[in-house]
Amino acid sequence: MTALSAEPGQATSARRELPPSMVERMTLIIDAFDGRFTHLTLEDVARCTHLPRSTAHRILDQLVRLQWLEHTSSGYSLGKRALGLGGGDGSHGEIREAAAPLLHDLQMRTGMVVHLAVLDGPEVFYLDKVGGRFALAVPSRVGGRAPAHSTALGKAILAWLEPERVEELVHDRISRLTSRTIGDLGTLHQELHRIRRRQGLAFERGESFPAIACAAAAIRGQEGPVASISLVGDSQTPLENVAPLVVDAARQASLALFSCEDDQRGRSRQAARVQGRTWSTETMDRWLSMGGTDGWL
Repeated sequence: MTALSAEPGQATSARRELPPSMVERMTLIIDAFDGRFTHLTLEDVARCTHLPRSTAHRILDQLVRLQWLEHTSSGYSLGKRALGLGGGDGSHGEIREAAAPLLHDLQMRTGMVVHLAVLDGPEVFYLDKVGGRFALAVPSRVGGRAPAHSTALGKAILAWLEPERVEELVHDRISRLTSRTIGDLGTLHQELHRIRRRQGLAFERGESFPAIACAAAAIRGQEGPVASISLVGDSQTPLENVAPLVVDAARQASLALFSCEDDQRGRSRQAARVQGRTWSTETMDRWLSMGGTDGWL
């Protein structure tokens, strides 16, 4: 009573300072999701930000509600607003949700870094990154971008586009990042043809960064590719040994997104349709195994 009555201005001042303090705390939490840590538990967030656990939990709930963060069984990760995807149709969120358990399974089985990306013009946009001990050496981050023609992720998607569309996207954006980067359209078309002959499996060795190698495959529906998944190792990694795992993960993600089965929470996934009929899981699986039936191949 005495303190409040003696210095009434202090309470008013404290109230004025509260909004900036909340913004600073929210910024601390979002900044915790850097290139090394893309999925964090509540305890991880409290430790990284030095915020009380109860405070961190309250702010995390608010950030999830406002779509700055997402909360799944694997923890918290950047949401649509933080990734610059606010106001979209929600398809990127569906892709991340469908792929999340597959990415974690790949990382646990291989110990390698796993990426999920979509094509955005001539670049790939990283939707997710699940890292192991090698994560710090991979200069990628969720929300970051890279030239599509220099990455396995990008080439895996470009391989399933019409050649004219590929040229429209990248014809004036082809540049060399390393001595191994594809530097012209003719060579790129040859590489995309090889990827299609391998049923969509794309490789990258030192094309973006000299010491990094990747294997990737696209997540596809009847209308074309929507994203891609990659496994990342150093330049000496025997990618051929793990390539079947990334192909299978992409196939499973395709089935989860485009089959007629409902997800575990009862919501229908987006379905691939032919002549007004939803594709069954078995039909989708056969189509993916055959590599599609695009007439221009």
